[in-house]
Amino acid sequence: MYDTYGCIIRGDTTQRQLALVFTADEYGAGAPFILDALNDDQIKGSFFLTGNYLRDAGNAKAIKRMVADGHYLGPHSDRHLLYCDWENRDSLLVSREVFDADLRANYTEMAKWGIDRSEALFFMPPYEWYNRRIVEWTEEQGGQLVNFTPGLRTAADYTYPEMGDRYMDSGKLYEQLLAYEAQHPSGLNGFIVLIHLGTDPRRMDKFYHRLPELIETLTLKGYVFKRIDKLFQ
Repeated sequence: MYDTYGCIIRGDTTQRQLALVFTADEYGAGAPFILDALNDDQIKGSFFLTGNYLRDAGNAKAIKRMVADGHYLGPHSDRHLLYCDWENRDSLLVSREVFDADLRANYTEMAKWGIDRSEALFFMPPYEWYNRRIVEWTEEQGGQLVNFTPGLRTAADYTYPEMGDRYMDSGKLYEQLLAYEAQHPSGLNGFIVLIHLGTDPRRMDKFYHRLPELIETLTLKGYVFKRIDKLFQ
């Protein structure tokens, strides 16, 4: 399923399967816990990583494990650029040249970990924010933009109490996900569920700590977890 900009935001709504995706730029402290949780249930996740994350020597062990465990690794931009204005989405904040160079640099960093560009064509944009021009530029580079499926609030797991009304604790995020699944006829079929690989230290209740419980609950409901490149097959 595509949104109005041409970005893929959901797989087959008739199939009880979904993809767990994890993005990371400057924060990635949750990687060991997340990788353990996925391994315990033999689930393949999808990790979208910036060049900043890939260059950080402190992340080397986690990246090696992602590759060795057979997870999908895809680009999330090199420098985690904001492509378009928050208020006026049609207003670009980067030129075509900057976009192309940044995405190429992200793939260059991925290649250092043995990830060939041809195997990582699905691209999740930084901040999960884009417009039709960004989708078109991605396609002209041979890729396909993907984003989390609207409806869930798990992408707000980056918030922390000092943000005031924007903050959502992990209990509320979890309850909202289950409520959405129960209230909609197609549940979470085909969903792309986003969880951040790490968050600001000011957020003490990390949503990724709910991942084992989430996996168990959705498995009991009959869901199968897929790598994002397998979700659309």
